[in-house]
Amino acid sequence: MEKINILLPGIVVATVTGFAALFLSEHYGAPAMLFALLLGIALSFLYEDTKCKAGIEFTACHILRIGVALLGLRIAFGDLAALGWKTALVLIVAIVSTIAVGIALAKAFGLSKRFGVLSGGAVGICGASAAMAISAVLPDSPEKERDTILTVVGVTALSTIAMVLYPIIAGLLELDQTSTSIFLGGTIHDVAQVVGAGYSVSEQTGDLATLTKLVRVAYLMPVVLCILLVIKLNLKKLNGPGVIDAKSPGVPGFLIGFVVLMTINSLVDLPELISSSANELSRFALVVSITAIGMKSNLRRLLTVGIKPIILLIIETLWIAGLILLSLPYLA
Repeated sequence: MEKINILLPGIVVATVTGFAALFLSEHYGAPAMLFALLLGIALSFLYEDTKCKAGIEFTACHILRIGVALLGLRIAFGDLAALGWKTALVLIVAIVSTIAVGIALAKAFGLSKRFGVLSGGAVGICGASAAMAISAVLPDSPEKERDTILTVVGVTALSTIAMVLYPIIAGLLELDQTSTSIFLGGTIHDVAQVVGAGYSVSEQTGDLATLTKLVRVAYLMPVVLCILLVIKLNLKKLNGPGVIDAKSPGVPGFLIGFVVLMTINSLVDLPELISSSANELSRFALVVSITAIGMKSNLRRLLTVGIKPIILLIIETLWIAGLILLSLPYLA
């Protein structure tokens, strides 16, 4: 009971702010994640309040993981089969190469490899959701929250721009319905913006674009597991043979939860009420957690990072868009 009393003020503050972000999103048409982040940053003084700090920390960590785990109910193994092995393979190449480009550019720009992995994963997989899932397994550092916020802001803004521009580009290139769907679903960062772009073209394009995007989302867990493996191997190398590191990360529960829920969704025909409720709960949990991450941020530190991270995100976005466009003739 005492622990609940300690956590409750921070959780309530983040939850109310999350509701405000969703309200603003519905009335002004901008992404809820962006509103949540901005409102969180505006209320960052609450993190300095000892009454709210513990609850905000809990929300930024544990509520985030619940939201990511629930994403598993949006995907089924049959989605991969429905899309075809060629398209699935192209998406794997696009994701892996985007992360590799992110790491290389981060090194060239004098940024941390951590930011390259975080931004590359967000651009390659599913935007803000991927950024938060990857951030959850990265080692703690003073720059972790700052890098996560920069990535979320960047991919959300670029995804919104792409939602408007990419259907126009597809029309100018005279892409057919299937190619347009794969282009939109394979390149736009966030699921909501893929839906908006796809259905602005046609209902059939929206359906296939959304399916393509969900297959990208399905790759989130394998990518996060690979990142965990690399972290463990690096820790082992630093510690030397025979040295046990108590801080070596295990497989987080939210990854197991994601896989379990994805398996259930693949094997059982769940009622629409359960699927839609889980999707809404996942979305709300992610919005509330990004609000808490915003509250933990230091705006002064955000303003000192310069233009390089934004340029990196733009290049990654152009990379995956160009790669998918060049692959389209081979997918016909």
